Amino acid sequence: MSKSSLKIRVVPAITEIAAQDWNACACPEIPRLSCSNIGTTSYNPFVSHEFLAACELSQSATARTGWQPQHLIAERDDGSIAGVVPCYLKSHSRGEYVFDRGWAEAYENAGGNYYPKLQVSVPFTPATGPRFLVKPAPEEDDIRAALLAGLRELCSLRKASSVHVTFMQKDEAELAEANGFLLRTDQQFHWENGGHANFEDFLGSLNSRKRKVIHRERREAVAKGIDIVWLTGSDLTESVWDAFFRFYMDTGSRKWGRPYLTREFYSLIGQSMADKVLLVMARRNGKYIAGAINFIGSDTLFGRHWGAVEHHPFLHFEVCYYQAIEYAITHKLARVEAGAQGEHKIARGYLPTITRSAHYIADPGFRRAVADYLKRERAYVEAAGEELSELSPYRKGLLEQDA
Repeated sequence: MSKSSLKIRVVPAITEIAAQDWNACACPEIPRLSCSNIGTTSYNPFVSHEFLAACELSQSATARTGWQPQHLIAERDDGSIAGVVPCYLKSHSRGEYVFDRGWAEAYENAGGNYYPKLQVSVPFTPATGPRFLVKPAPEEDDIRAALLAGLRELCSLRKASSVHVTFMQKDEAELAEANGFLLRTDQQFHWENGGHANFEDFLGSLNSRKRKVIHRERREAVAKGIDIVWLTGSDLTESVWDAFFRFYMDTGSRKWGRPYLTREFYSLIGQSMADKVLLVMARRNGKYIAGAINFIGSDTLFGRHWGAVEHHPFLHFEVCYYQAIEYAITHKLARVEAGAQGEHKIARGYLPTITRSAHYIADPGFRRAVADYLKRERAYVEAAGEELSELSPYRKGLLEQDA
């Protein structure tokens, strides 16, 4: 099949494509063309129809909030769907975690209009995953290339300055670069499971000083009668969501100024994908006081955001990092992605990992300036990653032996 035999169209809401058709591309190895089962290497919760629909139906990601859906659909001649791309027309750069505000300021100072721009991503979610979602076929790369070309055409039709594909997989980034996009790198901190039997086994892989620190932090985190519970599936009642939303609003208002997600978002994911959600909740005297939300992939636990209405030493580390490691070990998951930023995660066993994005800049002059900047930035990111890796808490030589 050639690229010319595909029809690329745009839909203004994810509900305009059936969940079965979307998930056949987003989760292609899962039986019954549904994201209802975990256990294959292809499942990423954030690109599922259920998660993206919750973002839109809850009014969290809409034109009103600056996230106007413009999802690309690649159709064959017979009308069957070959691939999809989650895409939004943006009027700002908030909620993306790949920061381009400096680009926007520079372009606007030069007399250009940086907004609107096209954003290929999962709203408010800095987690690596597929972005060009293609149903298995011999010509998968041709379909992805057609979707890339469709993005460039849509950029022109919408009079957008640029297209930004963020937190994409390495192979997708390489394909985008081969199709004229500029490559950008950054780093997060991920925990990799070395096949540990339990948390103490994991601690045994660390140097003695770090082991002692983590033991102390875990002990002090629950010192004031605090207990920790894991909630998933039918445990996620509306009263639990009410409690967690209070945490989210309290922390989000202080940290970001305006939290992104509405209360309805949590009800929707509780209805459609509760078994893919893990809430780690802290209680004191029977009352929930803090919690972190995680999403469960086929081989990865994705930590998202946390909040608290009481503040206790090291409770954040316990709820967000140590409990996530325990869950991953218990359920034999390969890794934990703990979200954006945070060099403090290194001491807790999370090591620097490269993340990737790709950018199409319509203006040739601006494109050259951005390309020069990205070349220097990539060198800096690589050097910083090597330097941070030297801070690894693992026993000397252990990682080399495991590799």
